[in-house]
Amino acid sequence: MSTKKIKEYINSDRRDFSNQPFNIDMAHQNPFVQYQKWFEQAVENKILDPYAACLSTVDSSGKPSSRILYIRDLVEDGFIFYTNFNSNKGSDIETNNCASLNVFWGVLERQIRIQGVITKVAKSTSDKYFNSRPRASQIGAWSSDQSKEINNRKELEDKVSFFEKKFENKIVPRPPHWGGYCLKPTLLEFWQGRSSRLHDRIVYTKENNKWHKSRLSP
Repeated sequence: MSTKKIKEYINSDRRDFSNQPFNIDMAHQNPFVQYQKWFEQAVENKILDPYAACLSTVDSSGKPSSRILYIRDLVEDGFIFYTNFNSNKGSDIETNNCASLNVFWGVLERQIRIQGVITKVAKSTSDKYFNSRPRASQIGAWSSDQSKEINNRKELEDKVSFFEKKFENKIVPRPPHWGGYCLKPTLLEFWQGRSSRLHDRIVYTKENNKWHKSRLSP
């Protein structure tokens, strides 16, 4: 498709959202419970990878970066994901641990914005999750210098072969450079698409260790 065709398409293809309401009275007082309710509905509607989210971080020069990852656990005060600590995202978090997650379920016309502070989880938590991963994924965590430049695919495959041989007939231990982060929110916004772009936006903010709900203009 040419650039002209792309421009024509994105400027002419329009659809309106359904008129499913979401108001402040419908929103649970606890945003984590509300997330659970919406997540359950996403699963019921067979949303592909409902635990997928876009993580946005900022590097030392103030440049933002975003990528899709999987939320792998929900705890009382945050959302946990796992990665290579030496990756670009890990480097960003080391410099500035303020970040955001965005969950988008297009079929349900919903998104959830989650802003907060990221900290590493306990080593025991990372160990437990790593030990539950498929063996191939465990080997992959050792083989990939995530975000670092490589010459070709063969270089990566050779490292996989090296670690497969190294850990042959052995339990694969968690690499010291790999583990979990927990984003602890200070703000969550639940967005429900509505007709004529008059969307419903319910935001939770944390003050004095208590969650407060309010409604935002679309």
